[in-house]
Amino acid sequence: MRDFATTLPNELALIKQSVVDSSAFAAIYDHYFSRIYNYVRYRVHDADTTDDLTSLIFERVLINLASYHPDKAPFAAWLFAIARNTINDHLRAQRRRQWLSLDVIRDWAVNEPSPGDTVSQREIQSDLLAAVARLGSRERDIIALKFAGGLTNRRIAELTGLSESNVGVILYRTVRRLRTELEAHGVEL
Repeated sequence: MRDFATTLPNELALIKQSVVDSSAFAAIYDHYFSRIYNYVRYRVHDADTTDDLTSLIFERVLINLASYHPDKAPFAAWLFAIARNTINDHLRAQRRRQWLSLDVIRDWAVNEPSPGDTVSQREIQSDLLAAVARLGSRERDIIALKFAGGLTNRRIAELTGLSESNVGVILYRTVRRLRTELEAHGVEL
């Protein structure tokens, strides 16, 4: 799995330049947009809300860029912390905990499989998302950070305040639980 949180070669220079010239922020935005968007999409109900929250996250990042201190945390960890806090604020305001829409994976483009494969794949996706929806909020958050955000266990630990080994154990147990639950429903992985 590739580490989605890799830094740009000139990231610190771009950050410093973006503080005084917001047009320099475009390279940072382009580099992190898909990872942030996917992370938000895993956590909220629909695409429109995802679009709005992703925009809000990058707006907050740009506004607060001068307060970023590279000696305290890597930029990706700081960025995902803002994303996580923005999503949590939104969910609290909505007073509902719909972390995953069952349509999340169905909306993603695929390389035109056969209709039978499509139906089978949607059933598996539906079962998987239903199983993920039954997880506790901490497990859903960690699964979303790992698989939607593409973060390493270390980065997840930094964001959640857990130890890196605890994150690994939670991921292992959660994936095992999901696999067992799906196999019990006749889904072959």
